[in-house]
Amino acid sequence: MSRTLGTWSQVASAEVVDMVGLAGFQFTIIDIEHGYFGLETAENLIRACDAVRIEPWLRVPSLDPVLIGKALDCGARRIVVPGIASGDQAAAAVAAGRYGPEGTRGACPCVRSGGHYIKDWRAHVARSHAETGVVLLVESRAGFDAFDAIVGTPGLEGVMLGPFDLSVSMGHQGDYRHPAVREALQSMLARARAREIEVTIPVFAPELQAASSQLREWEALGVERFVVGTDKILISDQFARYVAALTAA
Repeated sequence: MSRTLGTWSQVASAEVVDMVGLAGFQFTIIDIEHGYFGLETAENLIRACDAVRIEPWLRVPSLDPVLIGKALDCGARRIVVPGIASGDQAAAAVAAGRYGPEGTRGACPCVRSGGHYIKDWRAHVARSHAETGVVLLVESRAGFDAFDAIVGTPGLEGVMLGPFDLSVSMGHQGDYRHPAVREALQSMLARARAREIEVTIPVFAPELQAASSQLREWEALGVERFVVGTDKILISDQFARYVAALTAA
């Protein structure tokens, strides 16, 4: 099984993206939902991803078709759309990531992903439909209840399951390892795999042993793509460990 590893970019720094890529991650999700920056900064982080040859994903704050199109125009390869909780929302998100007649994405040749009107438009459309799209983030009890309709959406690229938010939605307040949360996640995973929909799983544990254990658990269930920690989690954890070790020395 081929394991694909990414992380989240919540720090508005191209230098941190450099380090993410040079460390060996294969993709990062530039996060303008929980990161304290917008699309103008995100575009520069996408350029940083291109420079170190990792795939730039971008999480938008909400199901906003205009923002999804603009993020793709900037050069993001996958758009993570949070809070998907119905088949109608799923269909709208997928359509926002594709040009007409299949979708609703606004068409402009003078954008970065299209080559600023220098490259061939038809080739850009074909490449976009083959290489870009949306990933639906399912992270609530309502999303769990509507999951069959969500993964049945025509043209769906993939789904991401949101353990932390799901635990909060289910009343377990961040305990994403709670048996009821894990059962719900495993149920959604099985239903997605039955439809041959790719699933991405976040693993938040900064401790190497715990993270490795969780990756192996999910791999045994057929998961191949993971988002490990975030840049903030990994940096903060190392700072804390370093200071603790020096204080105890």
